[in-house]
Amino acid sequence: MRHAPSSEFMLRASAALCMGACLALLSACGGSSSNSGGASVPASPVADGGSGTPTPAPGDPDETDAAPPAPPPPTARLACADLAGMQVAGADIGVPSGSATVTEATAIAADAAGNALGGYCKVRGTIAPMNPSSPVINFALNLPQAWNRKAMQFGGGGFNGRLIDGTEQIRFGPIDKPAPLALGYATYGDDSGHQSSSITDARFAADDEALANYGGLSLKKTHDVAHKLLAAFYGEPAAKAYFLGTSTGGRDALGYIQRWPQDYDGVIANEPALNYSGTRLSNVALGRALYANGGAGWLNLSKTLRVQQAALAACDGLDGVADGIVSNVESCRLLNAQVLASLRCAGGADTGNDCLSDVQLATVRTVESPLDLGYPLAHGVTRAGGYNLLEGALVAGPFTTRDLGTRPVPGNPATSADANMYLTGDQWAKYFVTRDAAFDSLGFDPVNPGAWTQRVQDVSAATDALDADLSPFFARGGRLILLHGLADEVISPNSTIDYHQRLAATVGQAAMDAHVRFYTVPGMGHGTGVFIPNWDSLAALEAWVEKGLAPGTAVAVDAVAGTYGRTRPLCLYPSWPKYRGSGSKDAAVNYSCVSETPDPLACPYLPGSVASYKGGNTLGEELSVQIDPATLAYTITVEASAQRSAGTTRSGTLMPRGQCSYDSGEGGAVFTLATGGVLLGGVAAPSGGSFAPLLAFQNTWDNEASPTVFNPAALIANAVGVQQAGAAAETPTVLAVRLRNAGTYQYCADPVTGGAMIYDAACTQTEKGYIARAAGRRAFDAFTTSPTGGATTSGGSLSGSMVIGMAGSTLVHMHLLRDGTRTGMRLLATQLTLTPGSADGSYAVASSRGDLRDATLAGTSLDLGGAAATLSYDAPVLGLAQADAARPGQMIFNGGILAFAAGDATHPAFELGVRH
Repeated sequence: MRHAPSSEFMLRASAALCMGACLALLSACGGSSSNSGGASVPASPVADGGSGTPTPAPGDPDETDAAPPAPPPPTARLACADLAGMQVAGADIGVPSGSATVTEATAIAADAAGNALGGYCKVRGTIAPMNPSSPVINFALNLPQAWNRKAMQFGGGGFNGRLIDGTEQIRFGPIDKPAPLALGYATYGDDSGHQSSSITDARFAADDEALANYGGLSLKKTHDVAHKLLAAFYGEPAAKAYFLGTSTGGRDALGYIQRWPQDYDGVIANEPALNYSGTRLSNVALGRALYANGGAGWLNLSKTLRVQQAALAACDGLDGVADGIVSNVESCRLLNAQVLASLRCAGGADTGNDCLSDVQLATVRTVESPLDLGYPLAHGVTRAGGYNLLEGALVAGPFTTRDLGTRPVPGNPATSADANMYLTGDQWAKYFVTRDAAFDSLGFDPVNPGAWTQRVQDVSAATDALDADLSPFFARGGRLILLHGLADEVISPNSTIDYHQRLAATVGQAAMDAHVRFYTVPGMGHGTGVFIPNWDSLAALEAWVEKGLAPGTAVAVDAVAGTYGRTRPLCLYPSWPKYRGSGSKDAAVNYSCVSETPDPLACPYLPGSVASYKGGNTLGEELSVQIDPATLAYTITVEASAQRSAGTTRSGTLMPRGQCSYDSGEGGAVFTLATGGVLLGGVAAPSGGSFAPLLAFQNTWDNEASPTVFNPAALIANAVGVQQAGAAAETPTVLAVRLRNAGTYQYCADPVTGGAMIYDAACTQTEKGYIARAAGRRAFDAFTTSPTGGATTSGGSLSGSMVIGMAGSTLVHMHLLRDGTRTGMRLLATQLTLTPGSADGSYAVASSRGDLRDATLAGTSLDLGGAAATLSYDAPVLGLAQADAARPGQMIFNGGILAFAAGDATHPAFELGVRH
């Protein structure tokens, strides 16, 4: 049984309240004890001599340059135990409410076991409903001994039902930053006005008052009660008040300042569920796409992962670096059609896990696309944002727990065996709208709800945070920090972007610049994803509100276990982090926040008319490639080969995939157009399903002078390549070579290692020969002569060819081997110092094993296909870069092209790459 407060207690409480000039009685505080209502309240009754003159808010035009020193923390006017049993009358709460009662007030010592929050008074209580049959609101309030004169309210999550006790750390804050309570904040939260063991349980919404509380009334009631109690405890009101919320709590934060703008000085809203009804309607739409026709549109785990992998492959590099994060989301969106086309099963029927049927592709489009409604929600909103499934959002795999379920036919009600988004949509339709626990949500049409339309609109008015007129909040100096992950799989970031745009249109850009900061985070899901940012949003908000220091681009530290500690700039919308092209891809300093959204299908290196490229492949075949830029049709012609007849052709159509890269029909080869008229690609191998990498040039050096001289092409070089003898395994090679003015050449290999060495005309392991112009082929025939004789330009045996391509104005020598016993390719680069940094950038790479990968080179760091290595330049000889044991091999670089001879005995290969 609760006992009424004693007369002695009430006298002490009244005395405490009279200590401040602005506080006489609990009932005299007008529903808000922060300085947010009307005139500002001084930080301390003593700070301005008790005159009651408002203190200018930091950042206001009349703020003085020299702020007075902060007063010492106030001394509590009451003992913690004195709060037990205290009541706040419903009439003293700013919305219709029952009275509030403190049910627990316990002093927690700073040195109590397990307490890292400092000494504080732990207050728990209830707020009675207006309707006796409705549930109470449970609230929590924490009053620190060393109070900083600030208060913070925490929002909830999901359908709530669990008490938010105010002891948590800042969401997405630095891992070592103390909780706000430990920093001296008085903190508080509630359970949203009902009690449940699950935040996906919506049964409470069948009760009108519980639904209204969840829609925001519980927040206002808790705020008013908390501020009454803290004013009684400390003898003065809070000088500053902040609200922090994530997901539903983000909706709470925005909804609060839309309805009661006077109560808060600053708000942080992370991944806010602001278009709450639109979100649930889209959840139902997804369920209908997944489960119609016996689940024909449902995607199992394998298919879902295939969609995500295809999106990542197409878009990862659009930000300048392959790092597993899709940062250039809007450019990536332009590739949707190509990605979906690449996933389609032949004929559109479901033929297995390697592809998607037409019905399953329609499901992906439903997830991806915005939901356009045939009627308005609150404040005229008629759209719910789609999810960026084709731009990096994850609904399967290790980086999320919110998947598409494990069965094609859902339960009624839906359970955790069904799609996570449909589960919450099903609960919403059953209890928020129809209030029928047996209702079949798959029969509910979100676009045209028929007889349920008005009910949906009523629910939207009660629960959504869609009011774009924040001018009352801004007028009193309020500041708002918004943050949303662009890979959010639960709450669409596109709805938040839509709100931000409507807000700007309503209040004007000047007000937005003064009062709003909106950060979008690539790779971040709903507290999940491949990049989870840690940054000090509270410090940013405090500096903005209290010192007038508006936040700009911040630095976020990744909290994902496997990539913990890497950093990225936290960019203000619509900017996104673009890699500068050099330096560690894990360091924010090497990225710029840019707003460009280039068309990834547009390639500046695509020729203006039909063009022919000349080159060869790793099988030693001499080739020409013709590309028609109008139709993207290509034809590969084999002009010299040891494996197939000269004149053999292959034709197909290239499909854009972004960054000047194109899918082809050549056994999975990707064609990449690079600067200087260079083409990297592949041609289907004579047998098997793989491809041989090819390198070709739009322009070649053809030695048309008369008499013939090779002076412009003469060089001493390192040769990196690959060769194969018969059926034996391919062997990467690294040699020294000289091409003389007369066209004679000599290769040298180190007598001990058989590999790289400084060129020496007297070398013992040697190959000799010469090249002669092959009329009409834009190439030179290569002849092998005796290794023991002198240099000669006649006789010998035809052993292959040489193409001297031009990467811009740089000559690139390619030697194609076809000597009857060996086939292969060698690429040459001069034996001159290779400076660290000169080859930095991102590369498209094709391997002689017939696979593709991306590479990033930054100084001494090389990431080749996900395997990181450290390079030593000019090692073991000038012009070579030696990779360490993490990815052993040797690399040359010339004209934007790298060639890498992998020295791993288990996986020997020749890697050929062009810089994006």
